[in-house]
Amino acid sequence: MSRSNKKNTQNFLELKPQKNESIGWSADEKGMVTLEIVNKGFFNKIAQKFFKKPKISYVHLDENGSFIWPIIDGESNVITIAQKVKEHFGDAAEPLYERLVKYFQILESYGFIKLVK
Repeated sequence: MSRSNKKNTQNFLELKPQKNESIGWSADEKGMVTLEIVNKGFFNKIAQKFFKKPKISYVHLDENGSFIWPIIDGESNVITIAQKVKEHFGDAAEPLYERLVKYFQILESYGFIKLVK
């Protein structure tokens, strides 16, 4: 890993994920999390009316995501969350930081979370 990539990863690990408060979520009896995304906006209204698209989309998280989502509290940084993931999943979490960074990047790209300093 180049020095600049290592520095960027280190900076990323210090960020604190915060959930988008407009997203509802629930967990089933096994702890599997489902996010509830309300489809708002002009284009969504058209899609709902003419193409019978749902008002709410449901995103079902996998086992890792279902463990991580509830512990995103807006105060813990990525390093702290990574430690909890490692404690829970052990070696199955590896490569830990690469997977976690990618997961948070995906959540952020969909607007499910924001990453703050």
